[in-house]
Parts: sequence; structure tokens; C-alpha cells
Amino acid sequence: MSVDKLNTPVPYQLHISDDLLNVTKQKLRLARFPDEQTDVGDNDWSQGAKVKVVKRLAEYWANGYDWRAEEARINAEFKQFKVKVDIPGYGPQVLHYAHQTSARPDAIPLLFVQGWPGSFLEARKIIEPLTNPPDASEQAFHVIVPSIPGFGPGDAPQKSGLGPQLTAHAFRKLMVDVLGYERFVTQGGDWGAMITRGMALMYPQHVRACHHNFFPCRPPPWYKAPLTMGRLILSPYLYTTRELESIKNMQYWEKEQQGYMRIQSTRPQSLGFGLGDSPIGLLGWLVEKFHEWMDVAHYEMPDDELLTFVMMHWMQGATPGFRYYKMAFAEEGEASITESFGKYLNTPIGLSHFPREIMMPPYDWVSWVANERFRREHDKGGHFAAVECPELLVQDLRDWFSSETVKRAMESDI
Repeated sequence: MSVDKLNTPVPYQLHISDDLLNVTKQKLRLARFPDEQTDVGDNDWSQGAKVKVVKRLAEYWANGYDWRAEEARINAEFKQFKVKVDIPGYGPQVLHYAHQTSARPDAIPLLFVQGWPGSFLEARKIIEPLTNPPDASEQAFHVIVPSIPGFGPGDAPQKSGLGPQLTAHAFRKLMVDVLGYERFVTQGGDWGAMITRGMALMYPQHVRACHHNFFPCRPPPWYKAPLTMGRLILSPYLYTTRELESIKNMQYWEKEQQGYMRIQSTRPQSLGFGLGDSPIGLLGWLVEKFHEWMDVAHYEMPDDELLTFVMMHWMQGATPGFRYYKMAFAEEGEASITESFGKYLNTPIGLSHFPREIMMPPYDWVSWVANERFRREHDKGGHFAAVECPELLVQDLRDWFSSETVKRAMESDI
């Protein structure tokens, strides 16, 4: 498929070669597994992915999982395209995206951006109810779901530098220059939260409201917010139960779970030699993240769904997704990940708080950097809200983006 002309979309169908599928099965059948230590319990994931779980999934991947059937379903469910855009400060880059329009004349353009180790498939359960709500009184959307470059079928960057800030420029190009949406709203979790916040910082005339289910801000400096710092010091007495749970989630992630980020943000290519060549290695690396970051008490990914998510990174050898971390931490500027959550953004935002989310800070931390106008707490759900509890996320998006606050923001001149 040739994608040569700037800003000119070309229809796309997902396809993985027979050669890669055959090699994958050969590698799965030749895999060598680690042993579990005898004093580590069956449900103890503290050393990483459980051997019995990875073995079971590998056996099914090699002998039962039907990628071709899954591929056909994805192509039937998503209207996909590729387009070349010229990213300011970077140059030409081909983007992959899905674009589902609503028949409703009042539909709002909604940009949905995923994170790692997800892909555009995170929107799979929400795109239909958002574009075609069964109740005519509910807000409808035109839904645009781009792949982060190097994730799933998103073409991997051929030169360094493309992190969240440049991705924000690229997705602005997609929304405005390619699709013609001058005003739109966004939803983002994980990298998607950083990309869409960057877009709102740099392009407030286009991004009129944001929604996040992940918000990695830190507490403000004590000399600027002594009351907030005092509340933090006295958090066992002054924080709500949900805020205390959030602090616990963040502390656990920082202590036990961020090793992946350290290596992916420093030596992604070295990691790629192993996990980009071994389906077992990549499976173990990702299954642990899905288990640890999901609310597994309420949702466990079916084997087919999990393996399809793994395939989205296996298809390009995993390294582009790892490398995105290094590019992210190397970026500088107001929309870089080291800056964007440290300054105030006037664009109105809504937050959905799921109890197993790894990054959702207390209310008064958020107020220092965001014009928060909507927040809803839920009793279930984790980091992958669109996958785990799509009905809750869909309702929050409808309620927030149909609010008077957002209506005024969509109509105002900036």
C-alpha cells in the first residue's frame, strides 16, 4: 500500500504475513520456561508473570488461537486508514487511525488515544456505543482513534525524536488538516493522557475539552500550597478513603512496578533483541502488566483478547513501543512529559477515577494544574478502563461532553 501524498488518507486493512505467523508458532513450541520457586504461592505475582499462566497462554497461542479470524473481525469493526503528515520539528510520518462517524448531526468529534501496552484496539468496546447511542437523548460522537507511531499497525518512526510532544503535533495535523475537525474533544489514558494534554496546551483553539482516566501530576511545591502540603502530611486523617487508596496505588507502582519504564526509557533496543524475537518473552512481559494494572477482581482478560493485544506489539517486534519511552523522556518543551503536568491548563477537563488506576492523585493536587470540572468515582476498574468497564467510561464521556461547560467551550472564541 502506497501512502505518498501529504494529508491524503488511504484505506487500510490490518494484515500480518503468513511467514510471521508460522515463525511465531515455531518459536512458541521451542520455548524454554523458567521455574517457579517452591515457596512462591500460585497467586503471588511479586516476582513477575506466573509460569503456569504464560505456559497456558503459549500453548493456546501455538495451537488454538486463530489470528486470521481475529484479524477479520478487527477489519470489520474498524474503518482504518493511513495518512502521511508533516510533523513540525520532525518531518514526514505515516499515521494509522480508525475513523468512525456518527449519523447524528449533533455528534462531537472525539479523539481517543491509548497507551502502552495497549493499542488502538482499546477503543474496540466503546466505539459503537459512542457513535450510535441507543438512546437519542444521549450524546453521540465521531470517534477518531489513531495509533501511536510504532504501536500495532502504526508505522514505526525511522528516526529518533518522536515522543508524546511531537505525537501531539502529529495528531493535531490529523484532526485539523486531514479530517477537518477545527474543534474537538479528547480522551486519554496512559500515554494518551500525556499526548492529549500536550495538544490542549499547544492548541487550545482546537482542543476544547479533555477527559482523562489517568493523571500523573505531583503535589505542588509546599511554599506555593502550604495547605495542600499540610493535608498531605496529615493524609491519614484528612484524605478521603479513595484518596488514600490512590496514594497507595502510586506508591506501590513506584516501589514495585516501574522497572519496565527504567529499561524501556534507557536501553529499549537492548530489550528489543530479546522480547522482539521471543513471543514467550513478550508475552511474559505484557501479561504481568495486564494482571497488575487491571482490576482483576472484576475483570480478567479472555485469552483471545489478551493475545490480540500482545499481537499488536509482536507484529513490529515490540521495540518501537519500548523506544517510545526513551523518546518521551528526551523531549523538552511545554508539552513534554516532564513539563506538561506541572503547569496550569485552562481547558476544562473531566476525570473518571477507577479504583485500580495506578496514577490518579488527590483532588487538591489536580486543582493546581487543571481546570477540573467533572469527576466521577467508580467502584471497579483499573488502568484499561475502556477494556475492563467500557459501559462506565462511555457514560462518563457522554455526561461530561454533553455538559453545559463543554457546550460553552465548543462554542466560544479563543
